Amino acid sequence: MTGRDGIPRGLILTPFAEGELGRLRARLDVQYESWMESRRMHDPEELAGKLNGLGASVLVVELDFVFEDVFEAVPSLRFVGVCRGATSQVDIEAATANGVAVVNTPGRNAQAVAEHALGLMLSLARRIPEGHSYVKGGRWRNPVGAYVELRGVELRGRTLGIVGLGAVGRRLAEIAGAIGMECIASDPHVVVPPEGVCLKDLDEVLVDSDFVSIHAPLTGETEGLFDSRRLALMKRTAYLVNLSDARIVDRDSLVDALVSRAIAGGAFDVFETHPIAPDHPLLRQDNVVLTPHVGGATEETIGRYSKMMTDEILRFLNCERPVNLINPDVWEEH
Repeated sequence: MTGRDGIPRGLILTPFAEGELGRLRARLDVQYESWMESRRMHDPEELAGKLNGLGASVLVVELDFVFEDVFEAVPSLRFVGVCRGATSQVDIEAATANGVAVVNTPGRNAQAVAEHALGLMLSLARRIPEGHSYVKGGRWRNPVGAYVELRGVELRGRTLGIVGLGAVGRRLAEIAGAIGMECIASDPHVVVPPEGVCLKDLDEVLVDSDFVSIHAPLTGETEGLFDSRRLALMKRTAYLVNLSDARIVDRDSLVDALVSRAIAGGAFDVFETHPIAPDHPLLRQDNVVLTPHVGGATEETIGRYSKMMTDEILRFLNCERPVNLINPDVWEEH
């Protein structure tokens, strides 16, 4: 089934830049339903019904899951775009078996996440959340009290250990280096580090760093990577920052290190569940900064992935291989 003027149809379920929607609509009959407006996700049966009702060949998601049931129930579907770096919410094997190309947008939020990591480090170093509460809570009664109670440290001259030198880790190294931090990093898949970054073994990074920021993907190798032994390697004055995946750090070991002040504190944007469980032990700690998984949540991120995805869809419609094709076997068959 095709839409107006015989052109193919597409369903976009993620926030998308208006200009890029305009580019798409020149080649694709687009139905646009941003989750930011609906505030909901679709179950597989509902999603399949919506796609079949449109006769859609193109689907773009960010939050929604695309399971095997959807691929088998929607014969018209030929392209699934995921406006994220990870593709774990799409059944890639089922997509390939049903001849559907899957494309992602790696690095689309690298700048946003790197800036958020820096913001979290500044919050820890300068005790910004505490200062905010100090003023709003009416504790600022003595003009010199805050100078004693909330004295912080500067980032310049401190050592930042970056775990994972993907797009985010590399961008963070650039930003941190620009403000005078010494950057060291660990990544078993990198042979030549970015300029100004010293590549070391993970244990060495933990021993030498004043701040450790995690930007490695969750894999079988990285799950539980930060256990009690590794956390014990960190300085007592060091801070741990995690914007990647909560499961990379063993929760019990982390809480023990924070409670005992084996490390000075930490800042976290990721948790085992989103939202965080109301009885999560981190909520009881006074040496942490917590944010609600918003590291990549910027308008610029939307604009960036919108352009990346529009370019990929237009390539696909022009019978050109997408740059970020996840399942190349589909293209070979195509």
